[in-house]
Amino acid sequence: MIASYRPVLLAIGAALCGAALFQALGVPAGALVGSTVTVTALSAAGFRLAVPARLRNLGFTAIGVTLGAGVTTHFFSDLMRFPVSLAALTVTMIAVLVISSNVLKRFFGVPAATAVLATSPGALSYSLSLAAERPWAKIDVSFVMVLQSLRLLIITVALPPLVALIDMGLGGEGVALTAAETLDFPTSILLIAIATVGGYLFERLRMPAAFLLAGVFVSGLGHGVGWLEGRPSQILTFIGFSLAGAVIGARFSSISRSELRRMFVAGLVVTTLAMIISGIISAGVAQLLDLPFGQVWVSFAPGGVEGMSAMALSLGYDPTYVATHHIFRLLLLILILPVFARTKKPSD
Repeated sequence: MIASYRPVLLAIGAALCGAALFQALGVPAGALVGSTVTVTALSAAGFRLAVPARLRNLGFTAIGVTLGAGVTTHFFSDLMRFPVSLAALTVTMIAVLVISSNVLKRFFGVPAATAVLATSPGALSYSLSLAAERPWAKIDVSFVMVLQSLRLLIITVALPPLVALIDMGLGGEGVALTAAETLDFPTSILLIAIATVGGYLFERLRMPAAFLLAGVFVSGLGHGVGWLEGRPSQILTFIGFSLAGAVIGARFSSISRSELRRMFVAGLVVTTLAMIISGIISAGVAQLLDLPFGQVWVSFAPGGVEGMSAMALSLGYDPTYVATHHIFRLLLLILILPVFARTKKPSD
């Protein structure tokens, strides 16, 4: 029985140790980056790792609840600043998708539909489901999974120190979180439990990032109407970050070293392109709206909604702004990805 749980225990133990070490060293978003790096290293070394769906969902729910604590009673008036930013995010997404997929097609010989799904800025599970629904298109599902996972890994590890260095060079600082107080432990547990139930409901409704979104909704509602004040217990937030990193790193345990080497260069090139494109547009939006550049870049960077939201929280940026943009990105991808990845079904 112990042997059957070994991949889970190894993944969670490594994630917690890596998170604690990086956080103690003062690395930006240390818990998230440390857990991701440690679990990925073990995966690359050939260890079999796994994070059960229930633990993954709990981790993302805890992050969502913490993000929701950034909502205030004047939240909706704050949204008036978002339309221009969301429009710029839409432009960023389309630019990343078109430029990156064309680079894969022209320089790496990747078929059109595979290239589009491999470079979609987020929504890995949605990209894989589209591939599965179109067997006639002969989409390389493993290529899509590897490139999407590499993008998530590179952005999660590279973006926090880049943002911190750039903000330091510009003389800027992260925006302090609105909810500075901390909820007591029983209230934190109850809040996460309620949000978890909401996550299962959202999942049944096929909503993207269901558990994180449920956490944001339940916690945001409580804080928005004045019933709650303060972030959940710090230990619960730390565990949430660690589980998110473990999920990212464990994806690589099912990929062979030869496959990883073959696809690494392509993944590195398109991820670098995506970061440059999102960084350039973010700089313009930050200047236009008088927002911290790092906050906008984390919001526009094509990482996972859970990882980017957790990163924003760790770096001290406005989590509501970041979460809103990444959830919008996912919803928009659901609408536009089938169009960009369209393939003609052969007639029977």
